[in-house]
Amino acid sequence: MPRLILAALAATLALSAAPAATAYPAMWEDEWPRTDFDKSAIDDWSEIISGGPPKDGIPALSDPEFLPADAETRLSPREPVITVAIEGARPRAYPIRYLMWHEIVNDEVADIPIAVTFCPLCNSGMTFDRRVGDRVLWFGVSGKLRNSDMIMYDRQTQSWWQQAVGRGIVGRMTGVELKSLPTWMESWKAFRTAHPDGLVMDEPSYSRAYGQNPYRNYDSAREPFLYDGEDPPHGIDPLVRVLRVGGRAWPLTRLREEGRITEAGLTITWQSGQASALDTASIGQGRDVGNVRVRDGHGRDVAHDLMFAFAFHAFWPDGEWILGKDGAASAD
Repeated sequence: MPRLILAALAATLALSAAPAATAYPAMWEDEWPRTDFDKSAIDDWSEIISGGPPKDGIPALSDPEFLPADAETRLSPREPVITVAIEGARPRAYPIRYLMWHEIVNDEVADIPIAVTFCPLCNSGMTFDRRVGDRVLWFGVSGKLRNSDMIMYDRQTQSWWQQAVGRGIVGRMTGVELKSLPTWMESWKAFRTAHPDGLVMDEPSYSRAYGQNPYRNYDSAREPFLYDGEDPPHGIDPLVRVLRVGGRAWPLTRLREEGRITEAGLTITWQSGQASALDTASIGQGRDVGNVRVRDGHGRDVAHDLMFAFAFHAFWPDGEWILGKDGAASAD
């Protein structure tokens, strides 16, 4: 079991053995003196636990360096990257081999401040506009989890944000929603083929085992890590990937089988060629989970996520599961 996961497990066991009062914000006030715990969307504080590393123990990145795509030699063809293609700028690839260890990249593309985020424990890879009103926020990793999903924080107000939904959950920014941008995860080969003139984030100057998966075999485990919520409905395995668009979810198993689906105002395509980052020790050698693209009726890319089923059910308990070939939806 990876060292990071062992640390998280030890922290969780310590929390479960502590008095019930430690589930409330008082235990965090020394670490977070600027966070307004009187404002929150949390009904049950015991949902928030330590993931092991402390605040900024997983260091978010800011203003990374980039290379021309044709100058990058470290990435293998099937390695996943998050593609950011915004009009007015050269497309950029943010390799999961780096996001695995940093989880957040604060950047600016075409004058838009963005946060590229990836939570390994729920496989959620979302990109957000960092502007809130007249503020530009900078995000870090809090070290806290809720439903196994990373809780981010902004450095300006020290508010906590739920990564999978892009919403403030504790502090002055409670209830504020970040704008999700239409980016997507695809293989390095797919990015280079589509964007030969694109850019790729350069390797950060940290001592990390970049290219290695510290959560080996996680997405074939029997159950999610640090999650004690309900399993998804309809007999869906908790660690099956689902495509989430808004409050709807399509199991990746269905997308793989059909290849192309047109329903709910969307055209969804699946093509082989992307490795799971959470399978084998080497990220580029993971089993094929395919490349998914989501477009609307005008051919425009749509903001979406490819998360584990348990995480969708946890954050969208009344969400729609699009299961059949006829596009039938069922609400849980």
